[in-house]
Parts: sequence; structure tokens; C-alpha cells
Amino acid sequence: NAEADAASMLSALGITEEKHYLTVGELSGNEKVRVLLVQAVFGNPDVLILDEPTNDLDIHTINWLEDFLLEFKNTVIVVSHDRHFLDTVCTQIVDIDFSKINIYSGNYTFWYQASQLALRQKQSTNKKAEEKKKELQEFIARFSANASKSKQATGRKKMLEKINFEDIKPSSRRYPAIIFNQQREAGDQILHIENISKKDLFKNLNLNVRKGDKIAFISKNSMATTALFEILEGNQKPDTGTFSYGQTISTAYLPNENTHFFNGNDNLIDWLRQYSEEKDEVYIRGFLGKMLFSGEEVFKKSNVLSGGEKVRCMLSKMMLAEGNLLLLDEPTNHLDLEAITTLNNSLIDFKGTILFTSHDHEFVQT
Repeated sequence: NAEADAASMLSALGITEEKHYLTVGELSGNEKVRVLLVQAVFGNPDVLILDEPTNDLDIHTINWLEDFLLEFKNTVIVVSHDRHFLDTVCTQIVDIDFSKINIYSGNYTFWYQASQLALRQKQSTNKKAEEKKKELQEFIARFSANASKSKQATGRKKMLEKINFEDIKPSSRRYPAIIFNQQREAGDQILHIENISKKDLFKNLNLNVRKGDKIAFISKNSMATTALFEILEGNQKPDTGTFSYGQTISTAYLPNENTHFFNGNDNLIDWLRQYSEEKDEVYIRGFLGKMLFSGEEVFKKSNVLSGGEKVRCMLSKMMLAEGNLLLLDEPTNHLDLEAITTLNNSLIDFKGTILFTSHDHEFVQT
């Protein structure tokens, strides 16, 4: 029964039964994405093409999609920045870099290890070739004018001509430099939450955050986690309950929704300068440069940025704040794999306290 199958899929993706007969226009943006996903996978297509399918899905729904695709017998072509999803689902990786396409059999982790090994081997081969070239050049320069050694020098010249170097083109992949420093180290009192509630989202939340904790908040409803972070940042009021920070605490916040930060017509230097005590342009450019905004890019208007560029600007703002408590609401949204990997490693190294929510399984686990 096609209708029953459709209903089962919708429910599995978090669309409750009372919404099954609504029009798509009546659904939230997050729900629309889920309905489009059901539409794509429904009917057993010969080729299923998915462009960033895990965006706006919670971890439970992503697990459902992974299980579905593992059972799917036909061809799947997927673009994704979710490392765990790629590892679970993919049997081949198409690597588009160095101005060409390479196909690797295996999942994301295999591709990464194999491509890095191939690069190291090329670099090692070139290093040995460079050393051999230098040795031959020195011999030729030393003995070319020596009659007794001229024959050997000629032989060395022929050897020199045969030395080949592996072609290593510069990668199109660029990694930002994300480093979170603390202006001051936190004391023992970090954050105490008592009986906080927000109508229809969460009820009676109690939590005592300790120094150095790195806590992931997981929910099927992203509105609940966003509301919690907005309350903790002072942008919303809880319906009930209280919370208090320790006296030494300073927060740095990455919101999920950042559109209102970019309504003005400032260029990126002026945009970031408003959040910095140090107004020197070279100083501001340094933080933008860490997030891959260089040259003329720093004069780009803040209201024309892409989603990924906005998140990178917000991360620059966070680095400037030098908070000892980081609040991050879905920080991997809109970022490419290079930025996600860098952010992931930066948070592992961060010595302060972190509260975050993410649908990225690998990000949460590490």
C-alpha cells in the first residue's frame, strides 16, 4: 500500500501523523526538507541523487537515512560534509581536486588515508629526486673541465636529464586556522541551571556544568536546543527556572540563525571591527585571514555572504571574544569538510568549557 508506506517514511523522519495531510506550505523549513527527502527516496528510483541530505536532520533521522541507504539496492550519488555518514554509506569516493577527478574504492576514511599516503609518497619521491639532482649537478660542475673526468661528467649529464619529478599540483582545498584562546582562565564555578522550562520545547532542565566539561545537547527538535542556547546567551527568557554563571565566566556564542548579524552594508573589516577592542586594520585582517578572507575579499559586503562565509565570520567573532565558555548551536552547518575538520580539532584542543549541539555524529563523538 503506497499510502501506508509513505506514512511510515514520513513518521520515521519525524513528521507526526497529524501533519501528514497538511500542504507543504504549512510546514516549517526543517519539516519541508524531510518531506523532500521522503519524496526523493520513495518509489525505489534507479538512481538517487542527494545533495547534503543530512542538513537540518537530527542524529536519529540521519541514522534512519543511513540504514535506508545501506538496504537500498540501486545507485546512490551523494554530496555530503558529514564524515560519519560518508563512512557508513559510501562504497566509492569521487575526489575532485588538483583540477582532476580521482575515484577511490572504499569509504571516506579510506579515501582520506589513501590520498594522504599518495601525496606523501610523491613528496618523498620528489625529495629523493631533488637530492640526486643536486648531487649530479655538483659532480658536473666540479669535473666538467677535468679531462680525466669529462667522460664521467657527460654520463652524469645524461643521468640528470632522465630524472623525473612527480607532478604535485596545489590543492584547491583550503584549511582555515581556528584557534580559541581564553582571555582568562575560568574559576571552579561555571554554570548552574535549575528547573529551566520553555513551553512545548523542554521542561525542568537541571544541570551543573563543571570546569572543562564538553557537553553535547541532542534533541529531535532543533528548536528546543536553539531555545536553550538563546536563553543561556540572554536573548530569550525561560518560562520557569533560573541559571547563573560563575563570576569568572565569559561566553563566546555561535548561533544557528545568524542572518540578523549581516543586515548592514559594512565590508568585512568594518563588520568584524565592531566586535573588537583593538581597531587596527592589520589586526582585524589577521582574524579574517585565519578564516580564509584575504586580499580584496576583506572588502566584500557583509550582506552578500554565502552561508559558509557567514559562519566563518561568526567564528572570527568568537575567536576575538576569547571566551572561556563556548556555546555553539549546530556549528558544522554550511561549513565544508576542511573547515569542519579544523573546527573539530580546535575544540578538542580547547582547554575551557564547551556546550554545543550538532547533528554531526563524528563531531559529537570526538
